Amino acid sequence: MAAQPHAPAAASSFARPQPSESLAATLQRSVDLKRTAEDQVDWANLRQRAHAIKKYTIEHLDTVLLEFEQSLRARGGTVLWAATREEAVAHVRDICRRHGATSVVKGKSMLSEEIELNAGLNRAGIAAVESDLGEFIVQLAGQRPSHIVGPALHLNRRDVGTIFAEKLGLPFSDDPQALMTAARLHLRRRYFEAGIGITGVNFAAADTGTIVVVENEGNGGLSASIPPVHVCLMGIEKVIPRLADLPVFLRLLARAGTGQKLTTYTHYFLGPEDGKQLYCILIDAGRTRILADRRLRESLFCIRCGACLNVCPVYRRAGGWAYGSAYSGPIGAVVTPLLEGLSAAAQLPFASTLCGACKQECPVDIDLPHQLAYLRQRVVEETVQPDAAERSLMRAFAFCMQRLWTYGIAFAIVRWILRRVAHGGKPPAALAPWLRARTLPAIPPETFKSWWKKRR
Repeated sequence: MAAQPHAPAAASSFARPQPSESLAATLQRSVDLKRTAEDQVDWANLRQRAHAIKKYTIEHLDTVLLEFEQSLRARGGTVLWAATREEAVAHVRDICRRHGATSVVKGKSMLSEEIELNAGLNRAGIAAVESDLGEFIVQLAGQRPSHIVGPALHLNRRDVGTIFAEKLGLPFSDDPQALMTAARLHLRRRYFEAGIGITGVNFAAADTGTIVVVENEGNGGLSASIPPVHVCLMGIEKVIPRLADLPVFLRLLARAGTGQKLTTYTHYFLGPEDGKQLYCILIDAGRTRILADRRLRESLFCIRCGACLNVCPVYRRAGGWAYGSAYSGPIGAVVTPLLEGLSAAAQLPFASTLCGACKQECPVDIDLPHQLAYLRQRVVEETVQPDAAERSLMRAFAFCMQRLWTYGIAFAIVRWILRRVAHGGKPPAALAPWLRARTLPAIPPETFKSWWKKRR
């Protein structure tokens, strides 16, 4: 890799990354590719079928999961259940100790980010190496992924060159081909050194016990096939009833996520290979709590394509890091409070314009806007304790809005206050905190109603 004369700041400066200037443009390209890919199939029909399959699965999750467990065990796989994140990490640690593994190599798995697997393994003295290029980059930078599909989407090639120079001791370069080659050379030996390979699960067919992993780089296949032990981390919602249902989701996932007809690699694991072992850890970690609420269980339909992130105006401005969790964007604003507790992520349901673009883009037609609105109601009811003044103000507001004459009086008072503030007057004390972060719009000389009366 040829060195460049002026490298950017050290990689440690990316500890609190901000959305790059090109983020919105990159996301829009993904949306445009999705639009083209949609036109190649009967998109509406595929969405409807996928929604129906997921609806049936989630409503019969107990029986479908048991069928999957029986099918995979019949093929020689080992199935473990984890009620919590901690239990899931403990299972992986125990498997590493049982097989004498001191290092693991990981294909891309958002669930492993959710349960903070790397940190749990590191505390046990087990090195965990990300093999997905984007995940590898953010791991070196000490960050979380910023996008479900593109973990390093917030970094540009100069950022990556700086991280590689600092963390891998390489001469600085911002040439994409050189950076990719350097990552490949660094990672290739890790597959052979690792005692265990870990992957996520995109889909699992209950009738055949088939585990399906889709990817574009080949690292998932290498992680699963080269080490002697393969561990699959699977959220309980990833199961589908039949292998015959799979083509619907494969056609949707690739198109929604990257605009492809199909991902480059689609791996089918039908139990362990000869001389090897396969473990599948079925992880709850709060998913049954979501299942219990009929107004929110639809969020379990998610196939982690990232399409809702690509169109969300809040995500485009804030970036994935701002959400403070493994899942960002509209789906993250729904599932994170449910998985971690409303009090821990009470602000996320409000990080949305409720414009509806996420529902329109979702390949399984999840009604995210209504779920966000419902969660806002729950946050207020369960975590906010309004004082007496606020309750009185809301009652007065409701009284004014329900009667035409009171509405007219209240509107006239508001116009007078806004005019006074606009001309340099001191705002009411109650409005001062609100106005510190907002600029008042210009006040028109007359209302629409008065204008209409003059011309009617």
